[in-house]
Amino acid sequence: MKYNPNEIEAKWQKYWAENQTFAAKNNSEKPKHYVLDMFPYPSGAGLHVGHPLGYIASDVYSRFKRHQGFNVLHPMGYDSFGLPAEQYAIQTGQRPEDTTRVNIDGGVDKEGKQIAGYRKQLDKIGFSFDWGREVRTSNPDYYKHTQWIFIQLFNSWYCKKQGQAFDISELVTVFEESGNALVEAVCDDNVAIFTADEWTSYSEDQKEKILLQYRLTYLAETEVNWCPGLGTVLANDEIVNGVSERGGFPVIRKKMTQWSMRISAYAERLLEGLNNIDWSESIKESQRNWIGKSVGALVTFNVKNHDEVIEVFTTRPDTIFGVTFMTLAPEHDLVTKITTPEQKEAVEAYIEKTAKRSERERMADVKTISGAFTGAYAEHPFTKEPIPVWIGDYVLAGYGTGAVMAVPCGDERDYAFANFFKGQNGMQEIKNIFANVDISEAAYGSKDNVEIANSDFLNRLNYKEATQKAIAELEKLGQGKGKTNYRLRDAVFSRQRYWGEPFPVYYVNGLPKMIDTQHLPIILPEVEKYLPTEDGLPPLGNAAVWAWDTKQNKVVNTDLVDNVSIFPLELNTMPGWAGSSWYWMRYMDAHNENEFASKEALAYWENVDLYIGGSEHATGHLLYSRFWNKFLKDKGLAPTEEPFKKLINQGMILGTTAYVYRLEGTNTFVSKNKIEGQNVQPIRVDVHFVNSSDELNIEKFKAWREDFNTAEFIFDENGKYIVGREVEKMSKSYYNVVTPDDICAEYGADTLRLYEMFLGPLEQAKPWNTAGISGVFGFLKKLWRLYFDDNGLIVNDEEPTKDNLKSLHKTIKKVAEDIENFSFNTSVSQFMICVNELSSQNCHSRAILEPLAILVSPYAPHIAEELWSQLGYTTSISDVAFPVFEEKHLVETNKEYPVSFNGKMRFTIELPLDLTKEQIEEIVMKDERTQKHLDGRTPNKVIIVPGKIINLVG
Repeated sequence: MKYNPNEIEAKWQKYWAENQTFAAKNNSEKPKHYVLDMFPYPSGAGLHVGHPLGYIASDVYSRFKRHQGFNVLHPMGYDSFGLPAEQYAIQTGQRPEDTTRVNIDGGVDKEGKQIAGYRKQLDKIGFSFDWGREVRTSNPDYYKHTQWIFIQLFNSWYCKKQGQAFDISELVTVFEESGNALVEAVCDDNVAIFTADEWTSYSEDQKEKILLQYRLTYLAETEVNWCPGLGTVLANDEIVNGVSERGGFPVIRKKMTQWSMRISAYAERLLEGLNNIDWSESIKESQRNWIGKSVGALVTFNVKNHDEVIEVFTTRPDTIFGVTFMTLAPEHDLVTKITTPEQKEAVEAYIEKTAKRSERERMADVKTISGAFTGAYAEHPFTKEPIPVWIGDYVLAGYGTGAVMAVPCGDERDYAFANFFKGQNGMQEIKNIFANVDISEAAYGSKDNVEIANSDFLNRLNYKEATQKAIAELEKLGQGKGKTNYRLRDAVFSRQRYWGEPFPVYYVNGLPKMIDTQHLPIILPEVEKYLPTEDGLPPLGNAAVWAWDTKQNKVVNTDLVDNVSIFPLELNTMPGWAGSSWYWMRYMDAHNENEFASKEALAYWENVDLYIGGSEHATGHLLYSRFWNKFLKDKGLAPTEEPFKKLINQGMILGTTAYVYRLEGTNTFVSKNKIEGQNVQPIRVDVHFVNSSDELNIEKFKAWREDFNTAEFIFDENGKYIVGREVEKMSKSYYNVVTPDDICAEYGADTLRLYEMFLGPLEQAKPWNTAGISGVFGFLKKLWRLYFDDNGLIVNDEEPTKDNLKSLHKTIKKVAEDIENFSFNTSVSQFMICVNELSSQNCHSRAILEPLAILVSPYAPHIAEELWSQLGYTTSISDVAFPVFEEKHLVETNKEYPVSFNGKMRFTIELPLDLTKEQIEEIVMKDERTQKHLDGRTPNKVIIVPGKIINLVG
């Protein structure tokens, strides 16, 4: 009976689907365990072998936990809104909802492309997902709840005093009773103070404008990354080297009125929460740096000959007497107000130039020094000396106040800037305010061993003393105060795109109004074009039916807007991270039509026990989802402060690219081992044209591209064309993609699963090498032969030997420990060792092979199910208890001693380990082989080391 993986795997995948084998229960006596994968964006390219790595790891762990008696929730869905589908729609004229559906379910798109479909690809790999809970963020029954959460954020404010969010109605009550003077809230800067009487006298529109300054989601003019080529705003993580990650289009900084989320309100809680979760230190550090907590002072500098003031946040108020110039971000509001006519042209040119650089690029570029003098001067708060005001792109408008008091003697960037512009436009000599410190070559940035000098009342004080004294004196002047600042900025929540969640918002007199939650979802309308309108409005500006009728409470034709009872709807859509910021909760209760999840389901599952996904989401999804979870906790909806207890970032599976080498200026290709000394151009070639010996299939290559039809070749000594190899990112554009479908078809899903786990530690990057697959396939065939020969099942009821039990229990111990430690690659090695040992022992004992099938089940579930069935069981192996490790089977009771005569080993003898020296000597001396070697002689000495050696001397 031969091992036929395709037949076996189809059989058991069908069985699991029909019997809903992996459906989790929301009320179970078993302990719960929630295992989650970061859900995929379903592109038309489908899965390559790198994508399932994390899913296989989470599936191994989920199956193991079921064997341990847990009620496991292991769901899957699709992050199906996003820019790629919209761009594809623009290029091909297809509706994003159609291409997204085909990408998930498979089929042929309108371009005639055959799409494999994510769902079918995932099913072929044999994952134990609870498909009954599948979610798609682009389905109205899902984004209905995303819209509802947005409304909750709009209707909430954050109280600093109590450290949590409350309903906006409570804030209105405070305003009505006592105004806002004593309100400690996270809100816009420079909110005007008003009394209760003044609040009562305000119009409804005035009140709404004020409340927008406090709401957790609000409209404001914001500096954004605008990509003209894509016609939309991009997040920082969607920009690489100043251009859009998708398409490579230039990105500029631009001010736009946008929806924003007040994530900054949660900065301290986001920091504190990192102490209570089991995440890698590198991810935690990424978030700490992104949040960027710093303690210092807010200092106000008056601008000479202006009513304006420059506010600066500094972590070093002790260095205030070292200020020699000030730098504003080019986008700072004051720049246009204070720039002198003489400097206007230079300043405007510099602003235009820097608008083309992303914030990330500006932060990373520490070598380029550039700036422009505004012509204005600020006034030192203590000395009243004039301080020249410059602009420079190393200062960011969104960080701190967008202004820097430059102390070159204590900061490397300020030092470089001052030296670069030395002697120009009022740039002063660098002041040294540190005693006994040489700054002739570099700034002194340390706070340690600082003694302040040349600083009036701060002289001879250390860093801590000088900081406290400086803040106290600034407060006396009314020009400063102590402050804790965060780098974390409010998150822009608008996108000028079509394929995203519509906002449940309409506008009355230009002010946003929320649609009542009972009328959700507000469904994305159809549009003819997915590009911005001719006058620059977002794609929804093309919608013919996109206005809100407040009497009928429904969406109606746009041309019916009368601003009396029918009003315009929001034209922007939500960003890609909207739907992914709460999806783990929807899995808990995926079919609840009235709530995003019931209180009972939330209370049972609480949060995710294990989350597996890419580290690239450290400061995007992982930060936003923690923010939303904390907000929902404040509202009494989420049961825990943190959404994900343990996080593992899987490494990347890299491709092995194949290269051919074309002689420059010709169509002749030179074999890799013949290129030395030749002027050649390396060209990537489809890896499917290359065999495991790196030999190129010439005919396939020539047929691949028209310009290769007439190619000529210089072969190696064996008459073959050998390609070059290089490990790179697996990418369609590198022609090095290997699909799981191909591997499953040829070797089976169990081979793919085992091989991906065997490649190396889960968190590390590792290259894919298809040649290694055959070894794992051979292992599964060898495992099969323990149970079957050509005539059928050969498992018997014989008592297992000590060696059988030792091999089994070594494996039980190792596999259980490895899975708990996520060391999956060493588990696979142990399986191979165990099967080799049992084969050598000619073991076919049921007492050994039944538990072995369970051990293998998390990794190779199809073959395990088949073995279990062939052993006579009628139910799935998936819930069978994991074998119990028994230490006694690993305890050595006997020892095989080498028996030597005058140091030369002559034979071995197996003896119990608990024998004394005397007992060992007696047994050895009576052995026939000893008597034969002694030939009647008596040894001079018998050396015995229990457990090690026996040596007869003389």
